[in-house]
Amino acid sequence: MKAIIEVTIDGREPQLVPEGTQVQEILPPAKSPSLPWMGAIVNNDLVSLTFPLSVNCTLRPLNMEDPDGWRIYRNSVCFLLCKAVEDIMPGARFSIEHAIGPGIYYTLETNGTGMEEACEAISARMQEMTEKALPIERRKLSFHEAVETFEKNGSIEKLHLLQYRNPPRIVLFKCESYCDLAHSPVTPDTAHLQHFKLIPYHPGFILQLPTAQDSSVIPPFQDQPHLFRIFQDHKSWGRSLGVTTAGDLNRMIYNAEEEQFIFTAEALHEKKMAEIADMITGRTDPIRVILIAGPSSAGKTTFAKRLSIHLRVHGYKPVTLGTDDYFVGDGHNPLDEDGKPDYEHIEAVDLEGFNHDLLALIEGRAIPTRRFDFGTKAPVFSHEKMQLREDQVLLIEGIHGLNPRLTEMIPANQKFKIYVNAFTQLNVDSQNRISTTDNRLIRRMVRDHQFRNHSPLKTISMWPMVRRGEQRWIFPFEQEADATFNSALDYELAVLKAFAEPLLMQVKTFHPEYAESRRLTEFLMNFIPIQEDLVPKNSILREYIGGSALRY
Repeated sequence: MKAIIEVTIDGREPQLVPEGTQVQEILPPAKSPSLPWMGAIVNNDLVSLTFPLSVNCTLRPLNMEDPDGWRIYRNSVCFLLCKAVEDIMPGARFSIEHAIGPGIYYTLETNGTGMEEACEAISARMQEMTEKALPIERRKLSFHEAVETFEKNGSIEKLHLLQYRNPPRIVLFKCESYCDLAHSPVTPDTAHLQHFKLIPYHPGFILQLPTAQDSSVIPPFQDQPHLFRIFQDHKSWGRSLGVTTAGDLNRMIYNAEEEQFIFTAEALHEKKMAEIADMITGRTDPIRVILIAGPSSAGKTTFAKRLSIHLRVHGYKPVTLGTDDYFVGDGHNPLDEDGKPDYEHIEAVDLEGFNHDLLALIEGRAIPTRRFDFGTKAPVFSHEKMQLREDQVLLIEGIHGLNPRLTEMIPANQKFKIYVNAFTQLNVDSQNRISTTDNRLIRRMVRDHQFRNHSPLKTISMWPMVRRGEQRWIFPFEQEADATFNSALDYELAVLKAFAEPLLMQVKTFHPEYAESRRLTEFLMNFIPIQEDLVPKNSILREYIGGSALRY
């Protein structure tokens, strides 16, 4: 006889069910047919609808309006796409590349077929599979069986990942004859996956998806050619070195070849910084204000310090001015939707005072210095004066640097705007990408523990709020940049692994953040660690792990 367990769904009265009951068997009806359940949170862990319940638990079902539910939908449609490509063009070279808004860019060798025609055929096959409601099975195989399966399918990249792991069982998702490693939950069948669109985008195509805010509508595609080019350049660099997946990186580390790869990655950073310094100093009209913006843990601070060194080579003397010192204070700060001070709002900055002082400085006039007292949450003015010499340039780092309102009184020909973000080109394998957002979250978690005495629990719990601020105040202004610096280091996750794993283990099953912690823990299992002493002392990575030769 099966044991009886107690399940509490969304705070309702507990119900008793046999051990092994699947989540989908006991869920209440979905709110509407357009918002079916995608998965569930069981004891703070993210699971699929076919997950068998084995212990007393609390359960919260997820639809696409929930970020975790949307992620399940995205991963499931990606799985569906990969199967459709394998069905239509077996053996074709096909690879996931990177996100573009709510969509994902893929490359595909069509072997003479036009991309538009290929997209139509693949899309038709995907629609056919959704109409058939094909089951997506979650299977556990022995390690040996999994290796045999991927050998038979010619899935070399999956074998590369398994080469440096040896669990007794491997979890796969299988739909008809197509299978993939189970990196995260997917829907139990293809019927859930009604909304998607394939858009040809040379030299590949984009899988466009609905947003969490409107799960039944595919939003219009918004081109981002500048960011696309940066991704493509970095991807080309990775291909030239033969390192485009976690398996490639692991093989290189195993063969003790990581040191040269690290030197090469760091040299690329140095080259790009020198090019940006040349752009600044090569302007016909002298640049007086350099603005550096980017999302959390993009590496802005180290970039600013290293760029300063390159500017000094050209005879410039950078002087920093902090936007934080121009905060208006709690008495005047805008409030968020919960009525709390929104410190990331652009009007949290004294825009009039900031522009007045900037204009005075570039005109050669002296200004009284000011600082923001974070204890009293009020600005403090000083009798000391600040003045900008002819050989000096203002360096301003902050999240609003690309927003025209921040420096609206400053002539455009005297400003240079730089966007910094970590656009990793590395994928887990050709079907599963590495999120640049995950990369930054791991960076931040390690840094917050090392230098800010923040627990991993606090960092993870604050991350959704940080992301909302980025979506509102940073990403809409990316195209305003005169130059973009990619701070990703394709070896960094192998270094961060040793720092991050013990922190993630501190998040327990009774914490609401456990699902995110477990997801990141399993993600980091794809990497062989690299010793931190191989990281150069001036590396951007040192901003997070410590030991930098630069002063912060």
